[in-house]
Amino acid sequence: MEPFVLDKNVTKEIAEQTYRNDQDPLLLYIQPWQSFERLTAGFTTRHGGVGQAPYASLNCAYHVGDDAEAVLSNRRLVTGKLAFALEAWTCGEQVHGKHVAVITAAERGRGLLDRQSALQDTDGLVTNVPGVLLTSFYADCVPLYFYDPVKQAVGLAHAGWKGTVAGIAVSMVETMEREYGSRREDIRAAIGPSIGECCYEVDEAVMQHVRVWLDEPQGNDEYERSVSRSIYTPAADGKTMLNLKECNRHIMMKAGILPDHIECTTWCTSCHPEIFFSYRKENGTTGRMASWIGLEER
Repeated sequence: MEPFVLDKNVTKEIAEQTYRNDQDPLLLYIQPWQSFERLTAGFTTRHGGVGQAPYASLNCAYHVGDDAEAVLSNRRLVTGKLAFALEAWTCGEQVHGKHVAVITAAERGRGLLDRQSALQDTDGLVTNVPGVLLTSFYADCVPLYFYDPVKQAVGLAHAGWKGTVAGIAVSMVETMEREYGSRREDIRAAIGPSIGECCYEVDEAVMQHVRVWLDEPQGNDEYERSVSRSIYTPAADGKTMLNLKECNRHIMMKAGILPDHIECTTWCTSCHPEIFFSYRKENGTTGRMASWIGLEER
């Protein structure tokens, strides 16, 4: 079953034709996690905001060149639908690295009004403070979600290929373990919509970093081959089709997260521009979706 589900009855093929209700954000939720009390987690789409082309309409990021007031209005619409205060919106200034910031009550709202106030040089966020909404931004990169139901801690990570091979998933697990006493076997993880293997062609300069994560001896050659097949396949002219979602799943398991505690979407952002912004599909000029996760206040 696809774990990321739209909150309205909209099909992949006809989303743009059937969903035209502006200023009512069309959101995806992590369905298996909706049974966790006080937890909210999911991903925005491109629909239901106030932005104009080429950012129409639910762009949630300042850095793409969209009107700042439109971005703030979109963030207000999203938080309102999630029953969080606008001031709960907290985010980092992403640099495709692996730094993880620990968010306390004092950092709540960082990055809400402008880029300068965001957590600088930060691609991962963790918190155990109710009423804080962690957010990050995407237009093909991979959103990673983390939740410890025992210690009541949550986290988000932005993983492009650089963050993936830098091991940001490992950094997230290590930070939750250090800061909150999380046990790796308790942590739940989810991998959200991103560009898929079907659309993501890379060269050997990228693959040499990916293979570092695959070359660790497992004592099982067939296991290694099966892992490799799920993560990449050869393409023409020495290029490779890379599955960043499966690569992150593999790294999560290496970090100690149990395989059956990892949810992984099949949504490809490049295949479905009627629902998602896609940097590659739209030649770099487009908006950004937001991932979110937070613990509701009692």
